[in-house]
Amino acid sequence: MSVDPVALAVEIGHRVKAARTDRGWTLDQLAAAAEVSRRMVVNIEQGATNPSIGTLLRLSESLGVALAELVEPPRTGDVTVTRAGDGTLLWRGEHGGTARLVANTTTPDALELWEWTLEPGDQHESDAHIACTRELLMVLSGELTIVLDEQSTVLHAGDAITFNGDVSHVYANRGTASATFSMTVFDPERANAGRGSVDSSEASLG
Repeated sequence: MSVDPVALAVEIGHRVKAARTDRGWTLDQLAAAAEVSRRMVVNIEQGATNPSIGTLLRLSESLGVALAELVEPPRTGDVTVTRAGDGTLLWRGEHGGTARLVANTTTPDALELWEWTLEPGDQHESDAHIACTRELLMVLSGELTIVLDEQSTVLHAGDAITFNGDVSHVYANRGTASATFSMTVFDPERANAGRGSVDSSEASLG
């Protein structure tokens, strides 16, 4: 069953606010730690906006929680099955590409499995993740260009790549046909992963 984007935005907002409260942070503190505006944090917590992957990653890393803890439906048992097409849609490209989070584990380390489709001309630019993040990617069809610190690597169906995710990187389809790939992201244990260590006395109450 596909996820209603409005309902997903509301649920993300509740989870961000709960994680912020658990950490004892104000709105200003989270905004500073995640390097986003206070207004953006307010809008997200109110469910008034669908944040980008980049913003969600900044929030999850700052709060010391896995991305999946903010966006995935609650688990109901030890086995979770995601049917084809039912992953959480977290990105849509200008030319019709999509990125879905289809499976994950969250403790003690975060491990995410993604399903991507890039149409010709689509690209996604990703900021550097937290230290020690690793990405493993395999192209299923088409041609995919990976740019790591301005160095490009072209991959075709059956090719795979592993790289450190703590540098800026780009996934791009510069070919003439759709490109599909699966990607696994490993984030190390997040007990001390929050970017910010802002003194609560430095910001106004949220």
